[in-house]
Amino acid sequence: MNASTEFTNATPVDSPLRKHVVTETTEMAAETTLLDPRFYTTDFDEMDRIDVTPVRAEWDRLIGQMKADPNRKHFKKNEAWDDIDWDGMEPELKKEMIDFLVSSLTAEFSGCVLYKEMKRRGSNPDICELFSYMSRDEARHAGFINDALREAGIGVNLGFLTKAKKYTYFKPKFIYYATYLSEKIGYARYITIYRHLEQNPDKMIHPIFKWFEQWCNDEFSHGEAFALLMRTDPKLTSGRNKLWIKFFLIAVYSVMCVRDHQRPAFHKALGIDIAEYDREVLRKTSEISKQVFPLTIDLDNPRWERGLTKLRAAFADMDTAKQRGGIGGFFGKIFAGARVGKNFAGLYLIPSKKNRVPESSHLVPAY
Repeated sequence: MNASTEFTNATPVDSPLRKHVVTETTEMAAETTLLDPRFYTTDFDEMDRIDVTPVRAEWDRLIGQMKADPNRKHFKKNEAWDDIDWDGMEPELKKEMIDFLVSSLTAEFSGCVLYKEMKRRGSNPDICELFSYMSRDEARHAGFINDALREAGIGVNLGFLTKAKKYTYFKPKFIYYATYLSEKIGYARYITIYRHLEQNPDKMIHPIFKWFEQWCNDEFSHGEAFALLMRTDPKLTSGRNKLWIKFFLIAVYSVMCVRDHQRPAFHKALGIDIAEYDREVLRKTSEISKQVFPLTIDLDNPRWERGLTKLRAAFADMDTAKQRGGIGGFFGKIFAGARVGKNFAGLYLIPSKKNRVPESSHLVPAY
């Protein structure tokens, strides 16, 4: 499946419903805020100069696994795919389910776009081969989610999204930190939901969750690749860069927690306590990240939970001010934004825990 092709005809091209709803959904995906998944660009020439010689043995093993493509037949609907009564779904749950799918699609497709561009621009055979496999995987993920959205009579125009979405420039090292964590936390989220639904099949509110076990293994292997990229150069995880690593750890963790609390109906329908779910996901991600990062966040520090609560409240107030509009809304966003910055700084100032990075970064999905 070509992830950049436009959505198929869920409804006729000239249908007023399709024009309104698909455009609205595509606009959801194209929006760029502090909490939305972003599209990235970087210094592709610098990435093309990466020498994987220091991690050659682990690199070849991982590339061999990706080349074998164990999930090549996975992202297809079969008899396990249940029909969903979107029209009969409780309105708030439907809204949050769509938000979850659109956000997930955008995150997957952003990886596809970035990885595909690296392959297109590069000449380094090791790097180009890696990114060709990862862009292939992310295209499948995005396309599969879009198929699920089409069943609701909506979809995201991925070709349009590629052009309409704002791109954020990150230095390669920031791409490594952010994308590594995004892939690993994606694994932790998906496998936690999957294991929960294994034990509580009556809470299976959508069939896409049945595909999460093998799906999240793609996320895991992508994270392994970025761990190896970071291990090609010791400077990436030492010295002042440890301050950047801490920044990205807190940013990725806190954004996930804020976003999850914005979907109370979704998590209630799944039978998941949001706070406990977030703690479990962060615990898993933090443990996994020890494979490459020299520090972890002290998730047991009471200041962490208190800081997250204050951060969520600040973001909620910012959203309320945005909806209010006018002069009051303008100043409300400024004040709430200042609180977001203050509370993020408070989380950053919590002392981190040192970690001794193992000689080998190789991990297997074990949850």
